[in-house]
This record gives sequence, structure tokens and C-alpha cells, in this order.
Amino acid sequence: MNRFLLTGALALFFLAGSAQDQDSLFIRRLADEILVNGKAYANLRVLTKTIGGRLSGSPQYYQAEAWGRKALEDAGADKVYMQECLVPHWTRGGRDTAWWTGGNPAAGAGGSPMDVLALGNSRGTGPGGIHAPVIMVHSFEELAQRSGEVKGKIVFYNYPFNPRFTETFRAYSDAVRYRVAGASSAARYGALAVLIRSMTASVDNNPHTGVMLYNDSFPQIPAAAMGMRDADKLAAALEKKQAVEIYLKTMGKMLPDTLAHNVIGEIRGEQYPDEIITVGGHLDSWDPAEGAQDDGAGCVHSIEVLRALKAIGYHPRHTIRIVLFANEENGLRGGKKYADEAKSRKEKHLFALESDAGGFTPRCFSFSLSDERLAGIRPWLRLLQPYGVYEFTRGGGGADVGPVGELGATVGELVPDSQRYFDYHHARNDVLENVNKRELELGAINMAALIYLVDKYGLK
Repeated sequence: MNRFLLTGALALFFLAGSAQDQDSLFIRRLADEILVNGKAYANLRVLTKTIGGRLSGSPQYYQAEAWGRKALEDAGADKVYMQECLVPHWTRGGRDTAWWTGGNPAAGAGGSPMDVLALGNSRGTGPGGIHAPVIMVHSFEELAQRSGEVKGKIVFYNYPFNPRFTETFRAYSDAVRYRVAGASSAARYGALAVLIRSMTASVDNNPHTGVMLYNDSFPQIPAAAMGMRDADKLAAALEKKQAVEIYLKTMGKMLPDTLAHNVIGEIRGEQYPDEIITVGGHLDSWDPAEGAQDDGAGCVHSIEVLRALKAIGYHPRHTIRIVLFANEENGLRGGKKYADEAKSRKEKHLFALESDAGGFTPRCFSFSLSDERLAGIRPWLRLLQPYGVYEFTRGGGGADVGPVGELGATVGELVPDSQRYFDYHHARNDVLENVNKRELELGAINMAALIYLVDKYGLK
């Protein structure tokens, strides 16, 4: 090789190595700030223990908006503001109850109680409840095959998570159709109500709620999820061909849409202030618990990104915007409103990162990038591996940043270890005590490091 070419190649090599060393040192400073002075867990404690579940339209949701605004101000945001959006307003209306028996239940005497939760957006049974025979099916195909047996009964969808899926979000995606569409599918054939096996592989008996949707072509019948042990007991009785009847009482009610807000904080970019990098999680949660993993963790991750960058004196090239999204759980209105506003203002969004998979040990980031562009940023993994992230994959971002992706931004998502997430998802045990402080902080470190790298180098 020509000695001048060799000298140039070596110079580029050492410059690249020097840049990575500088980035490594900077990320180490970020990590030290978060591990030593971090506020993520303390913020999560306030959100979960003083406010708790934050159903859209509830008093607790509005308390969470005020909390989010103050947390962003305390983190040092240059600007904090609220973005209005209309959200669905469903209320549980009281305690959900059920029991089953092989005979005629007389006010529950002699029956077996079941731990149940009405599904979000479902209509209630009314104060008298529903008492009817039950039919168990394992799929929509079986429901259609046995359609003649359904009228006047309660349909029990007994569809478990597929244990062959190592990635538990795949199992959830496979099973969740029965929660979302099960009621209308059964109502088509004359069912009075539906019960579903909860969307979890857990072995406890906590029922898991979540959104369901009605098809307006069919009657709107009550829908509820049941605990796993109760589901197994009911299934065992039905498999023995016992004539089982169920009493179900829920009081859910849909009210008119109401006003809520995305809570937004910014660090203004010094070179390209009109080019935006978004980081966010959703502020709302279901009502049975505290919403610690889903998605209090994502909210405090995002706030911590801003706080840590500010604390170590970083001056971003682009505007970094933290968004605590409204109404992810039963409508996605916050994410849609954010994208609508961005479109109407002709904002330029470079990248939008979401955390909505819990506060567990970080493993990966997913991106809406081509294979070629993904390969271009894989050298960054060397910088993130000391903090747990070892992989970049294609796949895009979470539900709230998806609408921004439709406007042309690259979207991404933090992907923590998934094995425990659906033990808590939408259930009463989604509480602070089931979030590990160290794991939560590692998620914030990796998110802050990624935002720094995107701000510095871009994704092209």
C-alpha cells in the first residue's frame, strides 16, 4: 500500500477510535449520574404510591398530569406545556364479582367464587348480574363450529399463552385477539356475556384487564377476564362434561369523551432547534393497581433522560422533547394527537423513542430502519453493552410513537427482558414493589445514551 494511503487510513482508524473513546467516557458520565443521583425510582414511588392507577378520565389521571408537569420542571426542562386531547372515559363502576356452580346458584350459596375483572370499555351486566350456563371454546374457529350451542350462554375463551414463544410479547400478540374481539364474536351467535383466560402465563390467580372493542353490528355484551387458577378449575369441570352455570356481575359504563393532556417537556437544541427527537412513555394505566411497570416505568425513564442530560451539562444539537402520553391503554388518543399537532405545525421529527415494556433489565432497542441503516449504527452496541443492551433489531417503536413514524420519523423502543412483564401487565400486582430500582436505572442509562448518540451522529 502507498505509504500516504496507509498513513491516511491509520489516521482515520485512530480518529474513529478516539471518537468512540470520547463517547464511552460521556456515556460513563451519564451512567454515573443516573446510578448515583438518579431520580427515576423516587419519581416512580410518588406516582404509584400517592396517585396509583390512572385510568383515562379519572381523578387520578389528572393528578398524574400535575405530577408529570412538576417532575419535568424539577428535571430542568427548558419548557413544559400541556397538549389537549379528547379521550375515552370508561368507569368500572364498582367491584366485579362472579361464581360458578354445577347446580342452580342461589345467591352464590354453594358456588365457587371466581376472581374476575371487567375488560376496559365493556358494558356492565347491571345490578342484577347475569346467570347462565357456560360454554368453553378454545378458538374463534371452535366458536363458529359450535355456534348453535352459544345462544343464551356465557362463552368462556380458554386460550393460553403459547409456551413455545420465548419472547412473551409474541405470545401476547397471539392471544390478545380473544380479549379485544371475543365479546362481539360471541354476541354474533347470541351469547349473553364472555369470560376470557387472562393475558398472562403467570401461575397466580390475579385477573388481567385490558381494552376490548365492540363491533357495532352485534349486541354489546359484558366481558371480563378471570384469574389463571380459576380458569384452570373451570376448564377442568367443563372438560368432565359437567353442566356448569355462572353468575357474573359487572358495572362498567362508557361515559362521553373528556379532556386530557399530553404532558411535554423540552431541552431546546442549540444547532437545529426545529428538528425534534422525542422520548416518551404513557401516563395512563388501568385501575386495579398502581401502573408501575405499565407504564410508570416508561414515564420515569423518559424524565430521567432529560434530567441526566441536563445534570451533566449536555447541550443537544437538536431539540429533545419528553412526552408523557395520554390514553394509550384504551384509545391511543395522546399519540395520535401528538402526531396530528406535529403535522399541522410542519415539525421535523428525526427520531421518536418509547419505553412501554416495563422497568426490567434492558436487552435491546428496536428501530424502524432498513437492514442497511441498522447495520450502520450497530457499532454503537460496543458503547451500550456495559449497561445491558447487546442487540439492535428491526421492528419499530411502541404504540404512542407509531403515528409520528407515519409522518416519516424513525421510531424505536426500549426492549427489556420480557419474561416477567405479563405477570404484572394490567393486573393488581403491577405495583412499585415489583420494580427493581437497579433494573429501572439501567433502562434510563441506555435510553439517555441512545438519545445522545442519535443527537450527535443521526440515523442516516
